[in-house]
Amino acid sequence: MAKQKDLGGAQTPEEFAREELRRHRETAGLTQEGLGERIFTSGAYIGQMECGTRRLRPEIAEQIDRVFGTGDYFTRLARAFKSKYEEYFAETAELERLATAIYEYASTLIPGLFQTADYARAVMRGGNPTALAEYVDGLVAFRLERARILDDPATPEMWVVLHEAVLRTVVGGPVVMAAQLRHIAARVRTHRITVQVVPFSAGAQGALGSLVSIMQFADAPDVVYTEGPCVGQLVDYPALVQRHWKLYDLTRAAALSPEVSLTLIESVAEEYAKCAKT
Repeated sequence: MAKQKDLGGAQTPEEFAREELRRHRETAGLTQEGLGERIFTSGAYIGQMECGTRRLRPEIAEQIDRVFGTGDYFTRLARAFKSKYEEYFAETAELERLATAIYEYASTLIPGLFQTADYARAVMRGGNPTALAEYVDGLVAFRLERARILDDPATPEMWVVLHEAVLRTVVGGPVVMAAQLRHIAARVRTHRITVQVVPFSAGAQGALGSLVSIMQFADAPDVVYTEGPCVGQLVDYPALVQRHWKLYDLTRAAALSPEVSLTLIESVAEEYAKCAKT
């Protein structure tokens, strides 16, 4: 088994693991593509782990240990990582940063990437009613940090389908809802995102699930993330990804046009603003 070398200085465990992965690969005389073939993934995935854009997951680390004959060395390194996100969402948060396009659907709440601080705080408080304010503030900060991928004016391309129930579910009160919907509208008007709303009248045609995110990449196949309460699942099996695409396209077809959707979003925002005044 390989011996763990001194981390030294300010080197983080993640940096150490990346260095060790590269060192073992090169010592074994393998290219990134060569190692990828042996653990049933791509060379691009290996490169992303070595440069730190994707984390070393325990199940991948087990395969790497098998190839290098390093016992459970890389497995233990992977399990030492502490993500600031819940385990079920940690890899999805990383994939969002790598995606060239993200297609989302939500049936009850505004997706996290588009939430304002007040809306996010109301969501977090709803799920953690007795938590300390500092804890909730930390969760909100992580969510807003995720949204920084939208600071780039073009990448990733964003297409969002919201069920009308999302607009009508009052989170945080009318003032918060008015600001939240205006925030969405502003993103649309600056051409950063495309939004469609599935009206209640669409019936079952607009029923895709609670939250679905389809991510596309420049050098990897599409993946789907689905989420329920305290649980999330990444799907990369091609047949299942295609089934999600079909459902997503059916949902978009049942939705209002982007232009009509924007009008509805702004109209509902004004309704909330008037309600707040009275």
